[in-house]
Amino acid sequence: MFPLKLIIFVALVSIVAAGPWGTICAGNPSNRVRGCDRHGCGHYGARRARGRKHRGVDVICNDGSTVYAPFSGNIDRRVNPYRRNNAINNGLQLRGSGFCIQMFYIRPVKYRGWISKGQKIGVMLPMRRVYPGITSHVHIQNCDRSNPTHNL
Repeated sequence: MFPLKLIIFVALVSIVAAGPWGTICAGNPSNRVRGCDRHGCGHYGARRARGRKHRGVDVICNDGSTVYAPFSGNIDRRVNPYRRNNAINNGLQLRGSGFCIQMFYIRPVKYRGWISKGQKIGVMLPMRRVYPGITSHVHIQNCDRSNPTHNL
């Protein structure tokens, strides 16, 4: 009887400890965040050039991997992370389930319409072509620029 209670307790703690969002990238079911490399660090608040701070979280994702909707909602529009065009200048804004996020460096399956949690939302673009040596990742930021880490 005791081992069964322990297993149930561990399962409940795991569910409570996990964020409300689903898997973001194929091959990274735990939504592991990019550490630091020569191009910077992936955690929220990391320092960037010219004194700026990173206002999102970089979820590790291999170039060409399938990217999934972390929650059900409506894709509002296309978003571009850069002013100048390059091979990874693409993304989208997703709103629903009490969240509003922007996801960068993906080629979305569409720029408008409903999508369900866990459904393919796009494909990871070739980040290493633009930033050789970087840990490829999907950048996730809340629309209000608050820290999204606890949702992962």
